[in-house]
Amino acid sequence: MSIFLLVLGLILIIGLICIHEFGHFVAARRNGVEVEEYGIGFPPRAWHKKTKGGWDFSINWLPLGGFVRLKGAHDTDKDKGGFGQASLWVKTKIMVAGVGMNLLAAFVILTILAWVGLPQLINNQFTIGSDTKVVSTKTLVGEVIPHSPAAKIGLQENDQLIQLGKVGGPLKSIGSDQQLISLTPKYAGQRVEIVYKQGSKTVTANTTLLTTKVVNASANTNNPKGYLGIVPLSFSVQRSTWSAPITALGIMKQYTILTFKGLWSAVKGLGSTIAGLVTRNKVARQAGQTEATSEVSGPVGVYKVLRSGSSIGYQYMLFIIAILSLSLAIINILFIPALDGGRLFLILVSRSIRRPMKQNTEDVINGIGFAVLMALVVLVSISDIRR
Repeated sequence: MSIFLLVLGLILIIGLICIHEFGHFVAARRNGVEVEEYGIGFPPRAWHKKTKGGWDFSINWLPLGGFVRLKGAHDTDKDKGGFGQASLWVKTKIMVAGVGMNLLAAFVILTILAWVGLPQLINNQFTIGSDTKVVSTKTLVGEVIPHSPAAKIGLQENDQLIQLGKVGGPLKSIGSDQQLISLTPKYAGQRVEIVYKQGSKTVTANTTLLTTKVVNASANTNNPKGYLGIVPLSFSVQRSTWSAPITALGIMKQYTILTFKGLWSAVKGLGSTIAGLVTRNKVARQAGQTEATSEVSGPVGVYKVLRSGSSIGYQYMLFIIAILSLSLAIINILFIPALDGGRLFLILVSRSIRRPMKQNTEDVINGIGFAVLMALVVLVSISDIRR
C-alpha cells in the first residue's frame, strides 16, 4: 500500500504542474491568445496529436511536469492572435491563471480532507473548534537513535507504537507522545515488552531501557539519550463538516505565512553565505549556508517527505500534496525571472517606462533567472542528501 501511495504522490506532484499549465492554457484560449502546444512532461516527444482546436497535445519522455507554448510568447511579438499582441490585462490574467489553479487545487484537497480526515501537522493548526472532532490519534516513531534500545529491536521511522510494559506484567496503551515520555522513566533500566505496528504487520519485541543515571548523564552533552531512544510524534486526524471550506482557507493562510517566513530565513542565510565567501569568513559562510538550506527542500527532500507520508497513510500524503500546490502558487507569483511573477514584473516595468523590452533582453533575463533557480535546486538537493 505504501508503495502505491508513494507512486501516486509522485504522479500527483507532476499533476500539480500540469494543472498550473492548464490554467495558462484555459486563460489564453478564453482571451483570444492562440495555444500552439499543451504538453505533459518535457521533450523529447513520445507522442502528439493535432486537436480540432488547432493546437498540439503532446506526451513527452521527461516526466517533470508540463508546459504550454503560446503563439508569439514574447511581450513584443507582433503575431496576430499571439501573446505579444494581447492587452496588459489579458497578459496579467494568463500569467496569474496558473497560480490560481494551484490555489484552487490546494483548497479543494484541504476541503475534502477536512471532511474525511485532516492530519494535524503543526501546533495550533487552524480549525473551527465547535465543528471539529478528533477521529484518531497515533504515536509514531519520528526518529530512531542509533545503537539505542529501540534500534536494537528494529524500530523504524513512522512505526506506530501501540503498547509498552514490563516483561511478564500488564501492557499499557500508548495514546500520545507525552504518554510515552511519562511512561518510559517508570521502567528505567528494566526489561520491557513493546508492541508496535510496522507497515501492515504487528510486532512484539523485548528490550532493556537505559537507566536513569545514563539518561541524566547525557542530558547536557551533544548526544542526549532517551530511555527508549526515539523521538516520538503524535499523529492526530480531525474531521469537520460545515466548516471544512473555512478550515481549508485558514490552513492555507497559516502555511502561506510559514512559507514566507521560511523564504525570508533562506534569503538571509544566502546573504550571509555570500558575505562569508566575500570576506573569507568560514564561520559566517557555514552558518549562512545552514540557515538557508534548513528552511527549504529540493526534489530529494520532497521525495523523502512523500516516502514517509506514504507509510503513514493517504491523508498525510494528500496533505503534503496540497501544501506543495500552495507552495507552487506562492513561488510562481514572486518576482523571480523565468517564473510567472518575474515575467509579469518585466512586462509591468517595460510598460511603466514606456519602452518595450527587446526579445533578446527578455530571453537573457529569463535565462539567467532559470539558471540561478536550477543552481539553487542542485545546491538544496545536495543539502537534502547530506541531511
